[in-house]
Amino acid sequence: MDGILTTVVFVIATAIFVMLHLRKSKGTGAAAESRPCPRCGTNLSATAQWCPTCKAPPQAFDLVNAKIVTGEEKPETGAVLHAIVRADVCVGCGTCVPACPEPGAILIVNKVARVDLDLCKGHGLCAAACPVNGIVITSGAAVQVVEVPDLNANFESNSLPGLYVAGELGGRGLIKNAINEGRLAMEGIAASLKNDPFRGDVSDGIHDVIVVGSGPSGISAGLEAIHQGLRYLVLEQGTLSETISKYPRKKLLFAEPLRVPVYGDLWVTDATKESLLAVWQTVIAKTGLKIHSGIRVEGIRKEAGTFFLKCGDREFRARRVLLAMGRRGTPRRLGAPGEELDKVFYDIVEMEAFEGQRMLVVGGGDSAVESALGLANQPGTTVTLSYRGAEFGRVKERNREKIDAAVNEGKVELLLGSQVKEIRRDVVVLEHEGTLRRLPNDNVVVRIGGEAPYPFLERIGVRIVKKEIQLEQPSDSKSGAQA
Repeated sequence: MDGILTTVVFVIATAIFVMLHLRKSKGTGAAAESRPCPRCGTNLSATAQWCPTCKAPPQAFDLVNAKIVTGEEKPETGAVLHAIVRADVCVGCGTCVPACPEPGAILIVNKVARVDLDLCKGHGLCAAACPVNGIVITSGAAVQVVEVPDLNANFESNSLPGLYVAGELGGRGLIKNAINEGRLAMEGIAASLKNDPFRGDVSDGIHDVIVVGSGPSGISAGLEAIHQGLRYLVLEQGTLSETISKYPRKKLLFAEPLRVPVYGDLWVTDATKESLLAVWQTVIAKTGLKIHSGIRVEGIRKEAGTFFLKCGDREFRARRVLLAMGRRGTPRRLGAPGEELDKVFYDIVEMEAFEGQRMLVVGGGDSAVESALGLANQPGTTVTLSYRGAEFGRVKERNREKIDAAVNEGKVELLLGSQVKEIRRDVVVLEHEGTLRRLPNDNVVVRIGGEAPYPFLERIGVRIVKKEIQLEQPSDSKSGAQA
């Protein structure tokens, strides 16, 4: 009997304790951690993944709502210096790790360098070793500064109303973010068109919206346009397969199912680019999305509420425009046979994905040299750097010293005065010093410049700003530098 009574008392006491704890949490911590949905204002918990009212993921607005930085940070007097990794720049090559004299202070975690602030002493050797200038030494907070278009919560340009930017061009390159932003931007466009005084009937030849780009963001936006019943166009300067094949990542991972407009849930785990292409083709076939390939947008102007898009000798008109292009812009091509192969990259994100590969890097600027240096740091990777000039004329002195050292150490083979003549599946043909040379090869990285997208945006009236993004902190330490 005594045992039963003791159990009852224990249960009652536990219940009272739990109730008091929950009441306390509700009145203090929970309220403090709640936040309004950036889109509709619904009160959300700090960990909410979706808004129950407008169905938007609050994380999608982190960048557009971030603080605009107007000046350079000034270190506090006597403040302790430490390293910060710019996650938007880091390529995960790992050159910073052996350069740091403090064991464990900087490591490669999930393909990005991560700094442990408890161990970092601010020596700065990691920053000096980084081939892409992705590490800064500061006494400030764990933040990164990125250049992005100035957009509102609907992903609409604050300087050019009616023009929207989503996906990688807006500063967030993950496929999950791109799909979400494309849908959210198109929802905003549909809402804005309901009361648009300039919107005419079908016979006026003006589309409700033109989407530029057929990557994940552009496809998602186009599908949402179908769902909203809008008159739309999706324009792509290349082809769908080309867009996906030129992704700078070799592997793609969706850690969670994504809701694609009209189609439904999309879940691709540890996918190759080829499998992702098959998925997109299935989505397009089932939904009837129309993508017009081979049309490059060269200029955009706005007159009396209508956008005019110049595409060669053609011109398209629309009430709204959504730019869903890649952030890398339009790369300059070699013009060599075989350049269309999926082994050719114009940018790379995951250096470690090329471990043990035979790599050719083409170009004579800082981006080419930095790519060669990062690849040369991967175990078992052989790197050849090809440049048609007789010497580097536009490379920073810091990079010049590094590439000279890498060549002297046998990490990089430098072929000045060389030109790519043909790219084959397992070999590249170079002309060097008047003779043809066949080089065994697995992948080619072309870094010879091109038209960057941000100057294009500024020319058409989109303001570019610097924003300060708080770097995520790992839960088990005070380390700080992970995207």
